[in-house]
Amino acid sequence: MSFIKIGIASITALALLTIGGAARQDPAQTVTIRGRSIPVYPARLENRPECPSPFTAEDGREYVTVLTSGDGYWLVPVTVENGAPWMRDGGRGKGRQLDVDAQDFPTLARTGLHSEIELEATRSITGRSVAEITVSARPERSSGAGFIAREEDILSVLRGDNALVRRLGLTHPDLARALFHFFNLIRAYEWDETGTGRPSESPHTLFYNGGRIRVLGWLSGKGWQSSIFEDEILGYYHLEMGRNPTAAEAARLKERYAHLDEQAMRDLLDRLTRIHTGEMAAFYSMRYGFYEGHTGYRADPLALAFIFGLRTLEEIDRAAEGRLDEVLGRPYASVFPDRGGEK
Repeated sequence: MSFIKIGIASITALALLTIGGAARQDPAQTVTIRGRSIPVYPARLENRPECPSPFTAEDGREYVTVLTSGDGYWLVPVTVENGAPWMRDGGRGKGRQLDVDAQDFPTLARTGLHSEIELEATRSITGRSVAEITVSARPERSSGAGFIAREEDILSVLRGDNALVRRLGLTHPDLARALFHFFNLIRAYEWDETGTGRPSESPHTLFYNGGRIRVLGWLSGKGWQSSIFEDEILGYYHLEMGRNPTAAEAARLKERYAHLDEQAMRDLLDRLTRIHTGEMAAFYSMRYGFYEGHTGYRADPLALAFIFGLRTLEEIDRAAEGRLDEVLGRPYASVFPDRGGEK
């Protein structure tokens, strides 16, 4: 299998200090913002840094601003990059966050979106037949919840999500980058690579593209989840995030979807404004353009675009063709039966 690396926003590797054979970030690290030297995580700041979040420094390192549970602030390095293995042989590096499956999907590797012709001709991924992957991905196979719904197959999900991301005017790396920023934030907090000990406060709110993402929770498993593609990707965390709609967004949804009853509107809001997934979705979306199917672990592109402020609500609704309640909640083949799962 061959992969290529996608460079995002001129990303370069974090400066690392090797201590006792383990890669550790220099705890004295700072970043220069508007001529001022600002200490980065785990340093606690009393005031919110005057910089965008996410923020890319001149050296290519990426940072996000976080409000802590104790009303302080952190400037956390979250650079998307290839690092040491994640959860392999005792390693807890970042994993290969920039790899894209160029052998199976050369157009995805080149442009960030699948070629519909290539997808139509796909018979195997990473050497496994699409039939094998589909069986493995369904509920009660590789995992109890499954990676796709019982009525879905792996190619219908890839086609549907690719069409949806294209209509959003985004690419799969755009969405993967946002997910990796969230994962890298949690990883930085959990694994203490600074050697200073985990802070007594925890991440509460992630500032992102002018919005506030609620860090609703993360939970590590007792073991790890293996990948349906039989690659090196492993799942260890449950990650939950959400963003409250603004008053204008709530009014827009109420007006546009006035035909929905109270429960259906609650379901729409929940699917649009909250995501419960794992770090595998970040690796999968970058490498294969796969966000998991319509299961409880799906990182839906529409919800990602909303929560991370990548598109306006109007743009998201337009991408869903005015059917947010259906597109967010049901497999593509049942929403667009005339398109064969969004070819």
